[in-house]
Amino acid sequence: MPFTPDLVAELNTLVHFDLDSTQQGIKIHSTAEPAIIAATRRLHAKGLVTQVDGGYLTSLGRDAVEHARAALTILTSLPAT
Repeated sequence: MPFTPDLVAELNTLVHFDLDSTQQGIKIHSTAEPAIIAATRRLHAKGLVTQVDGGYLTSLGRDAVEHARAALTILTSLPAT
């Protein structure tokens, strides 16, 4: 299954969370891009964040961020020579 624009927006939203602190969440304001607002609502519906406008990561959300960051690191690394 390829990455759809909706999934990319969700991944981009997830990587904004700080994994160093469970006490720090994010707030998506009503003035944010519509795609990011919709992505955050979908993440909430999927059980990855605690609020429809962001909030905190759930345990599943934290796992998703860790995996998303790992994939991002791999895909943005320079190829082995």
